[in-house]
Amino acid sequence: MVMILNEEARMVRETALGFFAERSPITALRRLRDDNDPVGFSRPLWQQMAELGWTGFLVPEEYGGSEFGIAGLAQVMEAAGRTLTASPLLSTALLGARLVATAGSDDQKAEILPSLVAGERLIALALDEGSRHAPDHVALTATKDGGGYRIDGRKSFVLDGHIADTLIVAARAPEGVTLFLLPANIAGVTRTRLISLDSRNVATIAFDRVSVTPEAVLGPLGGGAAILDSALDYARAGLAAEMLGSASEAFDRTVQYLKDRKQFGVPIGSFQALKHRAAQMFCEVEMTRSAVMAATAALDQGGNDAAALVSLAKAKANQTLFLCGNEGVQMHGGIGMTDEHEIGFFTKRARVAMATFGDTRFHQDRYARLMGY
Repeated sequence: MVMILNEEARMVRETALGFFAERSPITALRRLRDDNDPVGFSRPLWQQMAELGWTGFLVPEEYGGSEFGIAGLAQVMEAAGRTLTASPLLSTALLGARLVATAGSDDQKAEILPSLVAGERLIALALDEGSRHAPDHVALTATKDGGGYRIDGRKSFVLDGHIADTLIVAARAPEGVTLFLLPANIAGVTRTRLISLDSRNVATIAFDRVSVTPEAVLGPLGGGAAILDSALDYARAGLAAEMLGSASEAFDRTVQYLKDRKQFGVPIGSFQALKHRAAQMFCEVEMTRSAVMAATAALDQGGNDAAALVSLAKAKANQTLFLCGNEGVQMHGGIGMTDEHEIGFFTKRARVAMATFGDTRFHQDRYARLMGY
């Protein structure tokens, strides 16, 4: 397995790092939060991201994409994680694009993918129903209703659910877990926005006697679990890359503070105990980088060990961002506890990202099962 970036991926990485640093610093997230922005992200910024081609990395060329792959998109996600950029990258360009591109019919792909690539359509996956990620526990029902289905139930913590144009809903039909593709404004759907700790867009969505036609089915009837298992691995790998970026930025900021802050006439970074803690952060960040690169490469190459490597990467990213966020606040001292200082934003992001698409225990257990334990 190749563990280095090719020239194209390096170009994407450098472009993304410069783009987010210049156009979406953490002050932009602070402004969205403080203004209680009803959308929760910058639409002009999203349009610029679409023009750079990032929305089409997982979309076939015939629908306007580039099929560049998850390893390339991970470079964008990592750069976005460094500035905690609020955007629909995870919900739409990654998870939504992957689901439609792999499971959609020709008509569904032709209708949705070109507008997704153009930055004109947002997609949200309505999957989890409780406080924890549990893709196997689908209670929302899709009962036969004439020639179609009637959907009833409730979904929780739907990423970008309040602003999505299209919903992909996991429901338990008579044939088994099935995915449905439906307009977000269809009759019977009620969306309630939630304000998360890290200001990421999430929503609760209620479905009350929502009528859909057979054409709304995404993929085979009863085949939703297998489709989700593959698509979620892409989302987990992308989120792990984003978390790697956040951990790297928290580490870099902390090291710079250790160099700048003086006590007893010397930089506090000269104190051996703080050197040891910084060294541990560095090692954890680099191990996480290796895990993320291995996971994304395996996904792009269709490796048999891709699922296990994805769970390894997500579990490691959970631990590393938790460590770097906590250490960053602690080593900044009192100012690190204030909202005025940006280091605390990384700690908040860690708490939410760790729970999204599976916490550490979820992925440790999944990894053990995949490895035969």
